[in-house]
Amino acid sequence: MTAQGGGRSGTQALREHSRPTERRPLDREAVRLAYRRYALIYDVVFGIPLVAGRRLAVAAVNARGPGRVLEVGVGTGLTLPLYRADSRIVGIDLSPEMLARARRRVEASGLRQVEALLEMDGQRMEFADGSFDTVVALHVLSVAPEPQHLMQEMRRVCAAGGEILILNHFHSERAPWRWLELATAPLAAQLGFRPDLERKRLGSFADLTLIEERQVKRAAGATLLRLGKRG
Repeated sequence: MTAQGGGRSGTQALREHSRPTERRPLDREAVRLAYRRYALIYDVVFGIPLVAGRRLAVAAVNARGPGRVLEVGVGTGLTLPLYRADSRIVGIDLSPEMLARARRRVEASGLRQVEALLEMDGQRMEFADGSFDTVVALHVLSVAPEPQHLMQEMRRVCAAGGEILILNHFHSERAPWRWLELATAPLAAQLGFRPDLERKRLGSFADLTLIEERQVKRAAGATLLRLGKRG
């Protein structure tokens, strides 16, 4: 059967149907909307599967001794009870719904080490240079629309002699992670994170030294990075 008049042929219709749809960018608003949806279920969906990585990361922070710690993307505050009691913890997040749950957690558990929980964009922080001894980002770089800008800000607010600690899943060439990344990459805006983040997108900084790199198999194939900031 052939198309008549101004109608489309079956081949034309198939070509149009098979064209990739325009992706919505992973921007601030996409992240806010996604984590508004996640807020009520976050602790179950992301809490238990990623607990091993969080514990390992916070243990590395605690081993540095007492200090002022910034956690970027603190979410519902799952890590807050794990920090040592003699440190001062500041958490920031873009989602007010997630922060509300974090504040309830702090109040319910009496976490006096938590200095503040603030709604703030990690890519444009309002803190002075060198404000923190340790800066932590757990599964956050994939959420950032501009991960290199986030790294620049983390470096800026970290004091000389301090550390930046990152736990994140990066682009993989191995199955099954690579298959999953390919399948979910077009949904980044809906998911609220980028599943195929490449490490080269973080940039390089002359005053940061790699102290430790470790694969954390029980944290969704994440990599733990400890970076020291030279004076």
